[in-house]
Amino acid sequence: MNARANFYTASPDAMKAMMALETAVGKLGLEQPLLELVKLRASQINGCAFCVDTHTTDARKAGETERRLHGVSVWRETPFFTSRERAALAWTEALTQVSTTHAPDADYELVKANFSDKEQVDLTLAIVTINAWNRFGVGFRKMPAA
Repeated sequence: MNARANFYTASPDAMKAMMALETAVGKLGLEQPLLELVKLRASQINGCAFCVDTHTTDARKAGETERRLHGVSVWRETPFFTSRERAALAWTEALTQVSTTHAPDADYELVKANFSDKEQVDLTLAIVTINAWNRFGVGFRKMPAA
């Protein structure tokens, strides 16, 4: 697969806006390990190799175990994740695939039971942001370093 335009150099203003959004998400107060799970799961669904590589690495740096990282793609079938993490992963899948899921009530109820109203909005923004990054990565064929 050949890389396409370098979106960082092609439009520095667009990337400045994306980086500001990413920085804001990091300051909202959601725990970093949870954010990395969300970013990894959305990136897996979207097929963004660069982001899967990045967020696997970042999750390890945040203390994530190999076992749990390997289990993210099959999180429903493992006992490795807390109810809060499961709710976040379900919400991530629902919003990442919103055209087919339409954000089901059952997934929202899980989020509502595990996150405050503010955290629900913050989690949703984190999901929106990683999905935006995935569109840049996949659309422009950004590859992880070999």
